[in-house]
Amino acid sequence: MENISKNKLPKHIGIIMDGNGRWAKKRGMPRYAGHTKGARVFRKIIRHCNKIGIQYVTVFAFSTENWKRGPKEISVILKLLSDYLDEAEKYAKENIVTRFIGDCSVFGQKILDKMAHLEKLSSTSTGLILNIAVNYGGRAELVNAVRLITDSAVKGELDVSGIDESVIESHLYTVDQPPVDLVIRPSGEHRLSNFMIWQCAYAEYVFMDDILWPDFNENHLNAALEEYSRRNRRFGAE
Repeated sequence: MENISKNKLPKHIGIIMDGNGRWAKKRGMPRYAGHTKGARVFRKIIRHCNKIGIQYVTVFAFSTENWKRGPKEISVILKLLSDYLDEAEKYAKENIVTRFIGDCSVFGQKILDKMAHLEKLSSTSTGLILNIAVNYGGRAELVNAVRLITDSAVKGELDVSGIDESVIESHLYTVDQPPVDLVIRPSGEHRLSNFMIWQCAYAEYVFMDDILWPDFNENHLNAALEEYSRRNRRFGAE
C-alpha cells in the first residue's frame, strides 16, 4: 500500500463476497458456517477501506437469485444482517455512512426499521460510504429505473427526447455516486453475476482464484489495489 499514491486509489470498489459455502464445505461444515465467518471478514475489510481512504464500497451481500438457496442458509444470512444492524451505533462512530440498495420491501418491518435507523444514524458521517446490496440484481435495478422514468414521462414531468445516460443514472440506487472503478471477486469465479451492470461498465476486474471470501484479508485487498494501480484505464479513447 505504501507504493500506491492516493490518486491511484479507486474511488469506488465493488466486492462480490463469494465462496462462503465452498469454504465451509471444504472443512466439513454446513454452508451457513461460511457466511458467519464471511460476515466477520466483511467488517474487517470495510474498516480497512475506511482507514486507507477509499470513498465508496459496494458489497454484494444478498442477490435476488439467492432466495433459491436452502431455507436454513437464507435464515442464517438474514440473521447475520440483523446482527450487523444491531451494531449500528458502533459503525456510525467509525465515521462510515451505510446505505442499503436493492428491493428492500421484501424484508420484515423489524429489519426495515433497523435499516432506516442505521442509515439515519450514519448519514452525518464523513468517511467511507458503504452500499450494502441486499435482494439486489443489476437487471432488476435497471427495470426499476425504467419504471420510474416511464412514470415521470407519463405524468408529463419528463420529455422522452431528453432521456440520456444522466437521467438513467439519476434513477439508479447509486444516484450521485461515481461509477465503480474496481470489482474484486475471490473464489475463482470469473463473472459479474448480475452485479451493478450499469455502474461497472468501465470497471477494472480483479479475480482471485486461490482465495475464498472467508479467508480474504487486508493483504488480499492491498494486492488488488496494487494491481488496479498498474492498469491503464483508457475508457475507449485508444
